[in-house]
Amino acid sequence: MPTSSLILFNKPYGVQSQFRDDSNNDHATLLQYFTDKSLRVAGRLDATSEGLLILTDDGRVNKAITHPPKANAGRKQGKTYLVQVEGIPTAEQLNQLKRGVTLKDGKTLPAEVKHVSEDELPMALWQRHPPIRERKSVPDSWLMLTIYEGKNRQVRRMTAHVGLPCLRLIRWSVAGFELGDIAVGEFVRIHLTSEHYQQLGISY
Repeated sequence: MPTSSLILFNKPYGVQSQFRDDSNNDHATLLQYFTDKSLRVAGRLDATSEGLLILTDDGRVNKAITHPPKANAGRKQGKTYLVQVEGIPTAEQLNQLKRGVTLKDGKTLPAEVKHVSEDELPMALWQRHPPIRERKSVPDSWLMLTIYEGKNRQVRRMTAHVGLPCLRLIRWSVAGFELGDIAVGEFVRIHLTSEHYQQLGISY
């Protein structure tokens, strides 16, 4: 089997996860960062969210990331987010997120979540433009949240549901691939090995 590659892109705030330019908004598109139109996004990220966006020109890889084979479903296919929220989470709020919460489109699957300090985040934060809204009377906190499905704006809705409005959302990892130290607006290309294919549940 010929090997493929995929791109790990640190998507900035305000950039859409698409190449098409929508004239009804002011957001930038991927055309400002990539010229290869054969690339497809494997798992969208909202314009107002930041962090890891995976692109590939291999349909098998795209499908394995967005619709994991049942035999390979589980921990490796999770998506981990760094979530800045308004307020200090209680043990009960964290337990609700872990158990799953009921949204308008159904109950979410059990998630992994922990309350961390900014120093405990797996990477150094960059300055967001525009900066988050801040209320001096209300403290904020960071969560590391891993989910195993992809409902629309799921993480934001989950934290809001338990009383922790999301201020900033950064995707750290997808299906075992991590953002690492890739700078904002930059990307790296990974040439997939047999181990990567196995990780994704693709026959090699």
